[in-house]
Amino acid sequence: MVPKEIRRMSHSKAEASPKRRVFSEEFKQDAVRLVVSEKYSFAAAAKAVGIGEQSLRRWHARLAPKPEPCGENASLDELRAENQRLRRELRRAEMEREILKKATAYFAKESQ
Repeated sequence: MVPKEIRRMSHSKAEASPKRRVFSEEFKQDAVRLVVSEKYSFAAAAKAVGIGEQSLRRWHARLAPKPEPCGENASLDELRAENQRLRRELRRAEMEREILKKATAYFAKESQ
């Protein structure tokens, strides 16, 4: 049998659980602007506005403007930077594809 004091403590903790916070689109855009325009790191921007870093990363992926491709008159440095960015995106897409392949195989095997 659980002592009364412990039951009371666990009960009060359950009641004190934080509710999920909801943020406006304007707030999310302002937080993303800190990373995009003001060149804050994700960690610094998240701390500045009082949110989790992963939330800010999700908002950034959804709300940040996509980088413009280099034009025909781009300098060698601009082309290198774009090439580096594209390689990073490709690595991420390949990694996500591999994860999805494994998940698909796992769930297909599990459902049989």
